[in-house]
Amino acid sequence: MNRLQVGIIGAGVISGRYIQNLKSVPFIEKLFIADQDASRAKNKGTEFDIPSVAVQTLLDDPCVDLIVNLTPPKAHADVSRMIIEAGKHVYSEKPLAVTRDAGEDILTRAETHRVRVGCAPDTFLGGGLQTCRKLIDDGWVGTATAGVAFMMGHGHESWHPDPAFFYEEGGGPLFDMGPYYLTALVALLGPIRRVSGAARASFAERIITSAPRRGEIITVKTPTHVAATVEFVQGPIVTLVTSFDVWPTSLPSIEIYGSEGTLSVPDPNDFGGPVRIRRGRESEWHDMPILYGFTDDCRGLGVADMAYGIMHNLPHRAHGQLAYHVLEAMDGILQAASSGRHYDMKSRITRPDPLEPSGWGLRD
Repeated sequence: MNRLQVGIIGAGVISGRYIQNLKSVPFIEKLFIADQDASRAKNKGTEFDIPSVAVQTLLDDPCVDLIVNLTPPKAHADVSRMIIEAGKHVYSEKPLAVTRDAGEDILTRAETHRVRVGCAPDTFLGGGLQTCRKLIDDGWVGTATAGVAFMMGHGHESWHPDPAFFYEEGGGPLFDMGPYYLTALVALLGPIRRVSGAARASFAERIITSAPRRGEIITVKTPTHVAATVEFVQGPIVTLVTSFDVWPTSLPSIEIYGSEGTLSVPDPNDFGGPVRIRRGRESEWHDMPILYGFTDDCRGLGVADMAYGIMHNLPHRAHGQLAYHVLEAMDGILQAASSGRHYDMKSRITRPDPLEPSGWGLRD
């Protein structure tokens, strides 16, 4: 197969970063941008010098091989279904869907139509987390036994131009930021066996203090503080807390505890470091060299890996089954919080292959 043509549906804030990065991928021939709001697509196309087209035109174009779904979370499932029904591969922003049933339906439809599903986050492919994976696999902390993961902040209403959807179904800190943390943990430790949790919406309303909707009140419809216990098939038990209800803290993003030491993992929303290790009874942390590339904001790396896989008939790493496993875990955490019982995972996956350290030649 020659170079791929790739479309994007959704001309929101994040689309600019995807376009900028994907334009530099040598095996993507052409990019298109579409949006339900044609003026937004036109503006984004003009900004980045790519064609803007109608959504249906993009779906109907036989030359377009892969479409990236950058719509709001509640629309992910419907738009991904449209792309699949058009016979095209789909890569979605996270989460894959806002319900487990919808996520499963996407995978079933894709199998029927013989197309691929990919899904963000792809930050686990960045140099920081790939280095962490190698350190764990090479035994630098011994046998992994436990971990902690914290995503703590005070929500989006003070800075985001349109923050309301973060407090609707499919939003909240778990569904908004949890995919970064859980995907990173699965990439490092393997599949999840069982989850439990507690959750609440600490504040019933939020006041927007950012432009252009300053002063509007948001009714909160999803938990905004979620504490979970995540048990992995291989044995480690990780405590995960995601919150939009706290002010600044000094807690780590992720730490992995092993029989021989502790690994400090960088923010899984980023692609780079720092990566630090403190082994046994050592008195100081050691900064570890980043062993892989892709340490800047490389959003779209998962799309590039997927395109490479399509071209060479090889599996891609940020795949739909991984995204569904994470979606099931998040849904299971909220189900466990509501029922007061553990949730046993139904899906089983293997860790995605590590990246080659040799740039866009993602595999040799």
